[in-house]
Amino acid sequence: MSTPSFTKYLSDTAKHVDRALDGFLPKEKIAPTTIHKAMRYSVFAGGKRLRPILCLAAAEACGGEIERAMPAACAVEVLHTYSLVHDDLPCMDDDDLRRGRPTCHKVFGDGMAVLCGDALLTEAFLILAQTMQTPRYRMDAFIKELALTSGSRHLIGGQVMDLEGEGKSLTKAQLILIHKAKTAALLTTSLRLGAMAVNATPAKIEALTTFGQSLGLAFQIIDDILDVTQSTEVLGKTAGKDANVAKATYPAIVGLEKSRKEAAVLTQKAMHSIAVFGKKGEHLHQLADFLLGREY
Repeated sequence: MSTPSFTKYLSDTAKHVDRALDGFLPKEKIAPTTIHKAMRYSVFAGGKRLRPILCLAAAEACGGEIERAMPAACAVEVLHTYSLVHDDLPCMDDDDLRRGRPTCHKVFGDGMAVLCGDALLTEAFLILAQTMQTPRYRMDAFIKELALTSGSRHLIGGQVMDLEGEGKSLTKAQLILIHKAKTAALLTTSLRLGAMAVNATPAKIEALTTFGQSLGLAFQIIDDILDVTQSTEVLGKTAGKDANVAKATYPAIVGLEKSRKEAAVLTQKAMHSIAVFGKKGEHLHQLADFLLGREY
């Protein structure tokens, strides 16, 4: 259950991220204006800003200043938005609604949405390159971290497996592999980049990696559950979409009750992994608890 103070933390941090994003992204008046309007439409469509908040909370847990992690936080959010723009295309998941608004391709057309996603992916690395290097982590480490996560081994690979799995009977192990690549990897990298930006020790980054992997799987299980149990109005995206395209999900494979229990177990595992941070990791603990109990 979220406390008023934690709810305020989420709101204040999301606003802080939005102000930074506004400064990093090209303004709408810069030519060619259509692509920059599409980029800003997609990035500022709303959303929980979970990945940048995790990035900043990781920096905080490691005892650093969150401003040092802000370029990395904005980079992961811009990259995440690119993935949503492309996932929503008719040739992918074919969705008309995202974050409660018409998807990018419904407003700007399919071709412009493809280019918008391409531009956001590229922009993410331009933003990340504004991160200050540290004694332990030079710029190549930051670039490699995000490139590996966003490429064919993880984010794109997860989408490939997701598309190829539609209409097929997948095992639980196969579904976990998809979720690790498509969801957990970017959540984990958000945490790792935040820690790297404040020169965290390898031991602390390892703890955050374990946290992110467990939290990422729990997050996707909850997403699968909400797709079955919530309405389109609550979710801000088309409900029941997974079942309509015969996509493998946790509820479809193990049932709703077992899915909820597994999400709870994974969340507890995530919380246990960051005990090393003590009081400084409080926001990470609260984020894990919040994500387990979310309704959208």
